[in-house]
Amino acid sequence: MANPYFNNLPEFEYINRTKEGRSEGDYTTVKNFFKRGKLREDIFQDLTFFTKFIVEGDDRPDNVATKVYDDPTLDWVVLMANNIVNVQSEWPMSQADFFTYVTEKYDSEETLYSGIHHYESREVKTTDGSIIIPRGEKVGVGQSVSYYDDALGQHVRATDIAIPITNFDYEEKLNNDKRNIFILKISYLNIVFDDLEEIMAYKKGSTQYVSETLVQGDNIRLFD
Repeated sequence: MANPYFNNLPEFEYINRTKEGRSEGDYTTVKNFFKRGKLREDIFQDLTFFTKFIVEGDDRPDNVATKVYDDPTLDWVVLMANNIVNVQSEWPMSQADFFTYVTEKYDSEETLYSGIHHYESREVKTTDGSIIIPRGEKVGVGQSVSYYDDALGQHVRATDIAIPITNFDYEEKLNNDKRNIFILKISYLNIVFDDLEEIMAYKKGSTQYVSETLVQGDNIRLFD
């Protein structure tokens, strides 16, 4: 099943402008990192192609790929399925990295653990279970709400609906939310492999075209 992403990257030959380059005919062959694979829109927008997955602990994309596909080199499939480009900012941080991040961001433990970032609502509902305010809505400090409770036959005023969310609570939730990802089902992997090969292939017609995997020139159009 192995299909390492970087093995699919095409190459380009560029004029060697280093001191070792002896003439304009000297070229350096490098991978074209400007080429970027992606899932087709008809796949990306259809949830039937995916299953939900929760990233556990300090798992990296390659760890997830091993668990799901038994192949760590398919980490790129995990990332593309979630439109993740920057792993540093879009993938959940490890516990060690998270602790380093929050302690550097906030100037003291008191600010981190006791400082209030915002307030969120507790759930407010009528006697018969109808929800008036759902849990987790951003509200102001001291927020209250009045409503008519049919079962009681009277107006009710809830005054203690604001729950303080500390800076630590806020940052932890942001990081944990990133743990909820989607995984492309194994049965669709070959479709993605075929699409990747087509996306990465250079198209004929350019004077710089050498083959589907190679272009050459002084001013390479890297996305052709």
